[in-house]
Amino acid sequence: MGNMKHETVHNITLPKIGFGAWRIGGNSSSNPALDSKSLTALRSALAAGYTHFDTAESYAGGHSEELIGQAIRESGMKRENVFITSKVTESHLKYDHVLTACAGSLRRLKMDYLDLYLIHWPGTGTNYEETFRALNKLVRDGKVKHLGVSNFDLKLLKQVQKLSETPLLTNQVPFSVSDRSYVENGVLDYCQQNEILLTAYSPVDQGKLRSNKALEAIAKAHNATIFQIALAWVISHPRVITIPMSFNPQHIQENFDAAEIELTSQEINSLANLK
Repeated sequence: MGNMKHETVHNITLPKIGFGAWRIGGNSSSNPALDSKSLTALRSALAAGYTHFDTAESYAGGHSEELIGQAIRESGMKRENVFITSKVTESHLKYDHVLTACAGSLRRLKMDYLDLYLIHWPGTGTNYEETFRALNKLVRDGKVKHLGVSNFDLKLLKQVQKLSETPLLTNQVPFSVSDRSYVENGVLDYCQQNEILLTAYSPVDQGKLRSNKALEAIAKAHNATIFQIALAWVISHPRVITIPMSFNPQHIQENFDAAEIELTSQEINSLANLK
């Protein structure tokens, strides 16, 4: 039992499949009516064996972080046995704002440190030297263990890589059977060559994955769902991890179990050639 599929970079080992907490607690603002549904999802994920939880200060106006903290405390899991990623929003990339944003995330999570802190989106006209002066300080002060970015193209990724005092752990970008934009723009290849994880978000197009004959045939061969096959395809790539999201406990378990599906190279190629 348990998810044996991992990626290791810079002595950090992360499960191939983590839990993305977008929509936990609300969308762009907090929606307390979703609390019980959100906590059920988080408890199901913890019970299934997820250890990586990905959130952001902008998710549900910070309420996603509060609920994750609550669910982990209730589960009795030791802090060092979970890996928590959060993100600073693009309007908070000035020096003081980064420090304040991180303090806010930690306060809502009720935690002393983040395992990974990402710049959520590139900001227009951002002075990344200033941003990284703050991010590097957070690492030196022990508030953040590792740094990364999200939605950065290749040029920007290379630019900020030089500004980080510690190796960038990830670039979190959309990647799925139907979205190859970060393969086509060279980001996946660069990450694979440079010991940076690519964290794939929306790996099943937020549940809107369109079915096709190839997916269905492979799903049948593996006694799996097309969603599990789509996830297995994403993580069949070296240096790629993913963070699917679901409120449905059965889907949460199925997503986690997708890490155990071994696709043949023929199956991987047949999905790679879908357009």
